Amino acid sequence: MATPTIAYRKGYYHEVKAGKRYLWCSCGLSKTQPFCDGAHAGTEFLPVLFKAKEDEDVIFCGCKHTGTPPFCDGAHSNLPGGYQNDDPDSPENRAIPTLTPDAGPTLMLDNDCYVFSPTRATMERSGVLAWCPTISPAQGALHQSQFYAEVQVGSAPVISADDRHTVLFVVDGEGEVEIGERRFPVTQKSGLYVRPSEAYRIHNPGPEPMRLFISNGPGSEDLVFLDEMPPTFEAEFPDRRADVDPSQRQAMAERSFQILVNREHGSTMVTQFIGNIPVSKAEPHRHLYEETLIFLRGEGVVWTETRKAEVRAGDVMFLPRKQLHSVQSVSDGGLDVVGIIYPGDNPSINY
Repeated sequence: MATPTIAYRKGYYHEVKAGKRYLWCSCGLSKTQPFCDGAHAGTEFLPVLFKAKEDEDVIFCGCKHTGTPPFCDGAHSNLPGGYQNDDPDSPENRAIPTLTPDAGPTLMLDNDCYVFSPTRATMERSGVLAWCPTISPAQGALHQSQFYAEVQVGSAPVISADDRHTVLFVVDGEGEVEIGERRFPVTQKSGLYVRPSEAYRIHNPGPEPMRLFISNGPGSEDLVFLDEMPPTFEAEFPDRRADVDPSQRQAMAERSFQILVNREHGSTMVTQFIGNIPVSKAEPHRHLYEETLIFLRGEGVVWTETRKAEVRAGDVMFLPRKQLHSVQSVSDGGLDVVGIIYPGDNPSINY
């Protein structure tokens, strides 16, 4: 088969209108990208018709190598010139100030983007469970919330999913998560999914505390506790745990990621992934999804338009939809991160 021309090395952001028809250029020769202008005549390429069902924001593929035409699927990142690094020492970047944290846990960047450090937060407590919100609607999140939690030896209170998709990630320790009448063993770097109709309880056999993050979508201001565990477990989605598997790692230029919790576990809105960022600074880019990044290992710098902040293991970064940003790793061995995106299922799509 013929190879299409790369029209643009990233995706094209576009606001489509309900009922309108769009002809996407598949050959890459059109002068009216990302749409067809008839330049494919005489080639084996044909345009792809898309009719919008609703007003929405989309990213049309610009590299023409997508596996999900007409939309971007991140394929451009692994094409020559598709994923580029940025020079942190350029004059423009040197002029961006580094923010210094004060006594509070939140360090604001641009446009409701911020870095949260649980080590500087005040924890609430119930039995063996201690927690604090890291991301919430009150702080600007539209689609998700997140809580940092520590569980000492014993059984935590029952927590309701409260009609929300819930995704857990274990940072340290091991134990079990009870959902209805089922129990799932979890250990360091395990992800786990709880359906909106269910409730869950974390059991820590000890001897060390468990540290984990709890992410909800849509967002909530606090955890919702129940007096007892309801029996509900949606058995049509029996596989709820996700573990790191190097064979499932996907390349994104020099970076890599593995999808953890996703549709295979029953999560139709929230996706969790784990990734590694080698020493580098990504070119500034945007996503259509709302994203939370948990920094697991290493040190780095996060950048927005006019501000930057240093981050290290344990910190969390919140990114609103369409926020221009860049993540830089400065550690040998790279910066390990866990990401939670809502709504979305592919962390490599950007524009």
